Amino acid sequence: MPFVRIDVLGTDTDRLDALGRAVHDALVETIGIPPDDRFQVLTAHDGGRGTLRYDDYLGVRRDDGIVYVAITMRSGRTPAQKQALYRRIAELAEEYAGTEPRNVFVTVTENESVDWSLGNGVAQYADAEGAAGPAPL
Repeated sequence: MPFVRIDVLGTDTDRLDALGRAVHDALVETIGIPPDDRFQVLTAHDGGRGTLRYDDYLGVRRDDGIVYVAITMRSGRTPAQKQALYRRIAELAEEYAGTEPRNVFVTVTENESVDWSLGNGVAQYADAEGAAGPAPL
């Protein structure tokens, strides 16, 4: 159950959709996310009311084609799986949306089953795994 946020500077809905597909396809291919498990927020910043900032940190020459991808998912993936995910996102972003791999910036934040409610005010994963426990005070 990853939750994905993608932020792009000055783009159209077709490119946003292509980037969303690239990230989702990479998640399915590299870490086995179910094909129908797609929850994304795709945002285009116009450079006026919203913008993106970047530099050439670690010698990576970024430009206005930068794409920020923030993925929140349950913990448990190996470093090798995460590295494969980053690589595949960059490959598919280039293939689907023409984004240069050097402009694909990905972060992964992990959490636990109880940290998710997929609707109806229920922690579905926690209840399924018996991890809900008492409510904190």
